[in-house]
Amino acid sequence: MNLLSVFTEPQKLKAHMEDDSGLAKLEGRLIHLLRSAGSRPTIILCIGTDRSTGDSLGPLIGTHLNRLSLPQLHIYGTLDQPVHAVNLVEHLGLIERSFINPYIIAIDACLGKLDSVGCITLAEGPLRPGAGVHKDLPAVGEAHLTGIVNVGGFMEYMVLQNTRLSLVWHMAESISSIISRAYIRNRCS
Repeated sequence: MNLLSVFTEPQKLKAHMEDDSGLAKLEGRLIHLLRSAGSRPTIILCIGTDRSTGDSLGPLIGTHLNRLSLPQLHIYGTLDQPVHAVNLVEHLGLIERSFINPYIIAIDACLGKLDSVGCITLAEGPLRPGAGVHKDLPAVGEAHLTGIVNVGGFMEYMVLQNTRLSLVWHMAESISSIISRAYIRNRCS
């Protein structure tokens, strides 16, 4: 890494879903990102499908957040109405037509190294959904959250299908809590 990359690479934070101090850092960084968006409409775009256990992280988060009915927080992608590879472009068009200059935070499950399973990452910049399963989808978001749900590198579709629901559920609860607390703290300040 050279000195210039320190200033040009987006900041990326990573914490395990059971690491309270790490999750607090993620929440603090998310508050900072939400504040930087100012009065722009906030969109949480939860990508995934309920047809695959590992890939259901996004729709589970969307469903959790939708039930909270947080004021002026717009949620796309739930268990009932998932945003996935087939309809992602359609939903991006809908968001573009419905909002002026929205601040989009994209959320998706991903595969990683064995020692990273259960970790949550938060980064500035767009998310490349489907990259782990070799899909060519548009990059989305000005920031993104990902949950590493299983090990990648071989037979990705099979790995996603055989991911433990317990892990995905607990990770969805953690990410939903981070987002809701950060959103509420940002609005109250």
